[in-house]
Amino acid sequence: QVQLVESGGGLVQAGGSLSLSCAASGGTFEIYALGWFRQAPGRERDFVAAISWTGSSTYYADNVKGRFTVSRDNAKKTVTLQMNSLKPEDTAVYYCAAVMGHYAESTGKYFDSYEYDYWGRGTQVTVSS
Repeated sequence: QVQLVESGGGLVQAGGSLSLSCAASGGTFEIYALGWFRQAPGRERDFVAAISWTGSSTYYADNVKGRFTVSRDNAKKTVTLQMNSLKPEDTAVYYCAAVMGHYAESTGKYFDSYEYDYWGRGTQVTVSS
């Protein structure tokens, strides 16, 4: 079982940048694919980005493509979401999640929150206009 803890959220002006980090413990980090999701008030949890267990493939929601970058560091057991050119509509609680890498690879459903087994508690990102 793996535990996930997000950090790096905060308040930023539109056009600014933030880097979110997710630290894992208690499991074999290398075997998991990692995803980032976000949830704004009154809305469902939406897919943001994901990275395969090998790190060779990344996936992005259309509305963040070109602005956000997901990466992983297996030695540090962390996954990072670099967010640039932030917009007020990016305001949400951001969650890190993990799923067995081989399973995710077989289904391809990196965008589906129901496929993920482990979740962090989230970190708030607020973008002011």
